[in-house]
Amino acid sequence: MRAEAQNLIDQIHQALDLLRRFLDWDVARARLDELNARVEDPTLWDDPRAAREIMRERGRLESAIEAVRKISRELDDTAEMIELAEAEGDGALVDDAVKALETLAERAERDKVEALLAGEADANDTYLEIHAGAGGTESQDWAEMLQRMYQRWAERRGYKVELVDYHAGEQAGIKAATMLIKGDNAYGYAKTESGVHRLVRISPYDSSARRHTSFSSVWVYPVIDDDIDIDINEGELRIDTFRASGAGGQHVNTTDSAVRITHEPTGIVVSSQSQRSQHKNRAEAMSMLKARLYEAELRRREDEATAVEASKQDIGWGSQIRSYVLQPYQMVKDLRTGVTSSTPSDVLDGDLDKFMSAALSQQVTGEKVEVEDIE
Repeated sequence: MRAEAQNLIDQIHQALDLLRRFLDWDVARARLDELNARVEDPTLWDDPRAAREIMRERGRLESAIEAVRKISRELDDTAEMIELAEAEGDGALVDDAVKALETLAERAERDKVEALLAGEADANDTYLEIHAGAGGTESQDWAEMLQRMYQRWAERRGYKVELVDYHAGEQAGIKAATMLIKGDNAYGYAKTESGVHRLVRISPYDSSARRHTSFSSVWVYPVIDDDIDIDINEGELRIDTFRASGAGGQHVNTTDSAVRITHEPTGIVVSSQSQRSQHKNRAEAMSMLKARLYEAELRRREDEATAVEASKQDIGWGSQIRSYVLQPYQMVKDLRTGVTSSTPSDVLDGDLDKFMSAALSQQVTGEKVEVEDIE
């Protein structure tokens, strides 16, 4: 069999194996049978909230299991077609079968990622916070580059983006910004971006044209819906108001309408200044605080204490998840998965899906990648 065809077959098998492993294949099929039986129960909708959860779980499992079965059948049929075509010396038919394998490989990868987005809040909208690290203008400019990168990524996926909070840098860039990204599975994809991002480049702000390393952190947490109750003791909150500042004159208020809320037991701080009224900004900030507390609970449930502690490190050396090198060569490398790109311009323009897919897959395999640091 042609090497090209065999490589594609191996790639599809890897995606299917990961899917089966993620689903716990035998358990998933038994669970689907159980859910199908419950759906037939006429008393199901006596509890609408529980019924919605059952229907959601059933739909997810049914879709994932059927995707594995369908891809497996098509893979077997196509592989058999290639063997017969090669035996008969029909090169044109082999070419057609290889093209079919390429399409099937793309579908297997897409179905794999969609199945991996099965976490409790993965389907939700998401908040994405960016904070510049130490380094003044350099890091603040890098933080703004990251803000644009995620804006472009969201636009590529057809998501809607709102700027909830914005703090301009002293000379250029931003000190911090919070984006609200709305769309199916927005949190599921974006959650893999939490961590420190490092930039290496010749500084446009250095008259000596020296190379600089800058850091910015990204924190991602899901928007929660009305079905999720988060109890917050008002006595544990410190609420401050301040004058909003934005990226342009239309964003700047002349009254203290912006709101900052500090949850004293956890030290979590959120702020909103996107609305004109203090009341609306307070409501938005409370929603953000509930989302942050919920995300922290999700992490505890998923037993990701190590990742949480890593995210609390200083924004600097040793805590980064990805490096973006613009000089002296061009490369983006994810330090968790080993995935690389030789076109940083594309990545900074929102081409992030392969990094996100690899990080989602790693959560299933648990495999750690040893990657040499890059300068």
